Amino acid sequence: MYNGETIGYHMTDSIGYLPEERGLHPKLTVSEQIIYLAELKGMSKKDANSALDYWLERFKVTENKFKKIEKLSKGNQQKIQLIASIIHNPKLIILDEPFSGLDPINVEMLKDAVKDLNQQGSTIIFSTHRMEHVEELCEELCILDRGKQIVSGNIDQIKQDFGQKEIIIEGEHDISFIKDMPGVLEMKQVRHKSVIKIAEEKYAEEIYNRVTALGFFKRFQINEPSLNDIFISKVGRDYE
Repeated sequence: MYNGETIGYHMTDSIGYLPEERGLHPKLTVSEQIIYLAELKGMSKKDANSALDYWLERFKVTENKFKKIEKLSKGNQQKIQLIASIIHNPKLIILDEPFSGLDPINVEMLKDAVKDLNQQGSTIIFSTHRMEHVEELCEELCILDRGKQIVSGNIDQIKQDFGQKEIIIEGEHDISFIKDMPGVLEMKQVRHKSVIKIAEEKYAEEIYNRVTALGFFKRFQINEPSLNDIFISKVGRDYE
């Protein structure tokens, strides 16, 4: 269902799909492939060419317009494949591991494009194993484990319901006693920095009182749980 309507063939012109695997014809040039796909989505050749020029310039690959896809690097092929999925300005965009094969600079470039598409009104379904990308790009989350829904809902609400918090403490005093305090689930220490996971935020106050009684500390910070923490907790460390 999308906007209360069953998804069917009549909606295909309003949908863009980026598969994880390569789906472009290697022997065609970028221009031939993209304009052909755009025309299948109902665009005129003129409009398709104009839109292609815009996205090629935005993704800094204008020199590849008339090159065969098989001659492009893996990263540039991924950019072209993304262009193929959004060239017709779809209202529903499905992205499966869209940043695969990209270096950090190009990941940021494509993330900015995805954000802009969303701000312009497109609904985006984003499939990934990279929880840091979900935190940055998404409002809603659904975690699946072997086809079973484990967690779903608004990300802020999921974090709130999870309950656990992370405390970061930096200082030179010995605070190893914290690992035995009530509510402490885990404690890791690297030189003068300690990372402590607690079951609920209410335990932070007692930890703060015990720590500050020792003297000066450079840092005492309470963080929300990361989606990576929630993923591991809900699915398990042996997830494949």
